[in-house]
Amino acid sequence: MKILNSLLEIQQLNQSPVTVGLTIGNFDGVHAGHRQLLKKLQAECTKKGLQFVVVTFIPHPQKILQPEKERFLLNSYEKRRELLATLGVNYLVELKFTRDFSTLSAESFMRTHLFSYQGLKEFYLGYDFAFGANKQGGHDLASTICHESGINVEIQPKFEMHSEVVSSTFIRDLIFSGRVDEASIYLERTFNLEGVVIKGEGRGKKIGYPTANIQVSPDLIIPDNGVYVTRTKYQNMTYHSVTNIGFNPTFKDGKQMHIETNIFDFDNDIYGERLEIEFIKKLRNEKKFSTVNDLVNQIKADVITAKKMLQS
Repeated sequence: MKILNSLLEIQQLNQSPVTVGLTIGNFDGVHAGHRQLLKKLQAECTKKGLQFVVVTFIPHPQKILQPEKERFLLNSYEKRRELLATLGVNYLVELKFTRDFSTLSAESFMRTHLFSYQGLKEFYLGYDFAFGANKQGGHDLASTICHESGINVEIQPKFEMHSEVVSSTFIRDLIFSGRVDEASIYLERTFNLEGVVIKGEGRGKKIGYPTANIQVSPDLIIPDNGVYVTRTKYQNMTYHSVTNIGFNPTFKDGKQMHIETNIFDFDNDIYGERLEIEFIKKLRNEKKFSTVNDLVNQIKADVITAKKMLQS
């Protein structure tokens, strides 16, 4: 998969004309609905002898339109690329989204950034996707411009699982409420967080349960506070673990949230290293204990429960 900044770069990379089928969206999470759609479109493009192109935005439009809103991305942009590459996308066009870009009319956006590419033959549009400033452009405008340009347009149906319309918003709500196991069903992969290990206060080590303190991008969604059964990936190895998200209320009433992972049977020095934490299931809410001994006993119970769950 080649990563580009505009559709016109496709022609610059090839000596002969390249005909393409194209779809557009944010594809945050590359969830089950996205995957079903992209697999279908990739197969159609292959059948018609077209290169399959996905157009998306970087950063996510919400980052520009609602800059005060933190922690909403289901995955990093790097992870999105990785997931899209597994679905047979030939070209990923990442359009730079800016405040000026957001003021383009729907027609200007489509004519400038999509239909200016002469090799576009098939345009696949999601059932709820809207274009341009204030999302004023929709299926009718897209169909009109496609008809003028001799481009075939297909509106894709919504995708449901277990009687739910699968969307990034729906999955975010599950994660925000701690229902990571349900979110994983609709993602068709385990929900994960990537981050760098930073120096903590060392309390875990003192009580016999050392933890890796993870710093993640402020754009990435974080599950509800509590203790989770997790798997931790480090340097191509996967370890069983438990992860606490919260404010360490037993020791202090702080305002800074921490993500702390106790990796079983692991004692490497990994400060500054990157980890990927896979969230399997929430065990319990965060709790303030009366004594440190009570906390230690609860952690011990959490670890036993997590090990049984992970081994099954």
